[in-house]
Amino acid sequence: MNRMVFFISDQTGLTVQRLGEALLAHFPDTGIDRVDIPFIDTEAKARQVVDRIDTATRLGLAPVVLCSIDDAAVRAIIRRSGVLCLDVLEAFIAPLEQAFGVPASHNTDQAQGAPESTEYEERIEAINFTLAHDDGVDGKHLADADIVLIGVSRSGKTPTSLYLSLQFGIRAANFPLTEDDLENQTLPKSLTPHRSKLFGLSIDPIRVHRIREERRPGSRYASLAQCQFEARQALRLYQRLNIPHLDSTHKSIEEISTTIIQQFGLKRRFF
Repeated sequence: MNRMVFFISDQTGLTVQRLGEALLAHFPDTGIDRVDIPFIDTEAKARQVVDRIDTATRLGLAPVVLCSIDDAAVRAIIRRSGVLCLDVLEAFIAPLEQAFGVPASHNTDQAQGAPESTEYEERIEAINFTLAHDDGVDGKHLADADIVLIGVSRSGKTPTSLYLSLQFGIRAANFPLTEDDLENQTLPKSLTPHRSKLFGLSIDPIRVHRIREERRPGSRYASLAQCQFEARQALRLYQRLNIPHLDSTHKSIEEISTTIIQQFGLKRRFF
């Protein structure tokens, strides 16, 4: 029987979800049924959550609760469930208060980020920029880009670009390398003035062959020979033009993004 894990927050729950996912990743062989419960910001809502936890306890193994709740009274009600309850704010805020010598602010809008905040606006602007510059759709405003990802089709450019914009507020454009680019060993003309912003993604040809076969089975685009040609020529282009690059075959978008941020010295625009 799987173990239920409740992610409970008085806001959207993104903070506790990210930390909880990182912690649970250390138990890959444990079956987990996840329950996300955001916006538990009143005592009445907390009592309803405790009822759900009690029901789950009666049906099987005692659940685990990961929560991020600022209000002490609401948090105390959740604790009355009697199951293991790990509060991420309580675990980290008290030691930080002691280290800094000042009490933490309990303004949840300030802590979580109000929708009208500058950080929110920067996130949205970065996402809109990335969407507008996905797959070489718009090459006219690349001067405003923080980074431009290049690579063959299905090498991970779009998901990495979106992750950079969503999580860090980085304006990431991405361009595909066409067959002509690869044959001639040249960059698309619109990228030439922005060489310093380019980062290449390479990928194992067998991997990209499998991905393309799912999209266009039996096509020349998906053939192993074509994938081998493109992967080989893309890597050759990066090396010839001294473009920093990374093999994305066995890398997550988080790993790729972290590498890019470190290599280019990019800064997160919000926390």
